[in-house]
Amino acid sequence: MTRIRHLPKNDRTLGWSAVLPPRQPKPALKGEVSADVVVIGAGFAGLGAARRLAELDPSLKIALIEADLCGENASGRNSGFAIDLPHNVGSSLEELAKGRAYLRLARGGIEALRESVMRHGIACDWSEDGKFHTAASERGRREVLEPTTAELDRLGESYRWLNREECEARLGTPHFASAVHTPGTVLLNPSALCRGLADSLPDNVTLYEQSPVLEADFGPVVTLKTAQGRLRAGKAIVAVNGFAMRFGLWKGRLLNFAAHASITRPLTEEEQARIGNIAPWGTTPANAFAGITMRYTNDRRILIRQNIHFQPSMHVSAEVQAKVRAQHQRSFDAYFPKLRGVSMAQTWTGFICLSRNGAPGFGQVAPNVWSAVCQNAVGVSKGTTSGRMAAALALGVDDPLLGDMLSLGQPNAVPPRPFLDIGVRARFAWELFANRHEA
Repeated sequence: MTRIRHLPKNDRTLGWSAVLPPRQPKPALKGEVSADVVVIGAGFAGLGAARRLAELDPSLKIALIEADLCGENASGRNSGFAIDLPHNVGSSLEELAKGRAYLRLARGGIEALRESVMRHGIACDWSEDGKFHTAASERGRREVLEPTTAELDRLGESYRWLNREECEARLGTPHFASAVHTPGTVLLNPSALCRGLADSLPDNVTLYEQSPVLEADFGPVVTLKTAQGRLRAGKAIVAVNGFAMRFGLWKGRLLNFAAHASITRPLTEEEQARIGNIAPWGTTPANAFAGITMRYTNDRRILIRQNIHFQPSMHVSAEVQAKVRAQHQRSFDAYFPKLRGVSMAQTWTGFICLSRNGAPGFGQVAPNVWSAVCQNAVGVSKGTTSGRMAAALALGVDDPLLGDMLSLGQPNAVPPRPFLDIGVRARFAWELFANRHEA
């Protein structure tokens, strides 16, 4: 029996959900409940797993258990990119070496999401606008964008280069020296998508919200205890991303980082005109640690995600968020000088789970337990596919994408703490220093 003492904390700061209408949550787990399969965690991986289990075997009784409210935790706190291509987070370009596998897996996830969005009419600002992979310097272009386009050429994928003048005309900011636009990424409101997926689950899936697992026994019969109930199941899929280590899984192999974001109020028509009445867009940086991720949303707000840092506790204080918000405001004022006076309306923190070698925490981890965690900062598409593939493994069903998923390997071990903290922070400081040209 594993006791989970460290639970997600919802600070009610999420900007994506602040603009959404009220939603009636599903009831919490109460009393004694049984299921054929339980999925722990209702983010993109867990939602994908539960839906796929139901599709593969409609006779199954499936339980999906979520610690808080759907769309409020890590999956709802990302920047809203469903990325379809190999993607670098820091300076590593390792994903490019397995480009075809990542491409098939990401597009499989996007296609599954697209089908659900269209079938159920999920209102999540689903926009097939592609994305701009940006460099703030010529060095960033040379070291990241050019190798990326070389791999796109090898894969036969289309893209379009933009120079500094074209970037400013299209994005409304003079900050970027160059960018590569690829058409396959989908932009969306991640909190709205999670809500919609949760509220349109198949009939043989029961969702329990606001039911954090306090004890977990992954024995012959999986037993989960919550504050008000107990759930028993024959099989389990764990889809709790960075919290997997709290469940005793992938210990010493996962790294948790805080990623802070802020979003403005909607721009007025006069403010939109200042930056050229441009169409919505999303940008990802040549280096996500040193650079900046941004969105110009369909409702004319600008999102900034910056200030990623190692945070094994997965808790951030209000004081830290206040400092981040002030820094985001300074960055916004520098990047959009024509929009001085526009302020940040919300600031929030999400947590991303990375592995040392970029591999997911995927596969069978006990005789009747499977894992779909560690999406390495591309959770919408990777998480959805990871959950769906875990469902296939759990039911012994073959899937054309399983070989690609398994080919990614498993997370490498990291040093024990406190050596881990020292090493990660030193590496991170070097990453920021070495890539300061992308700030």
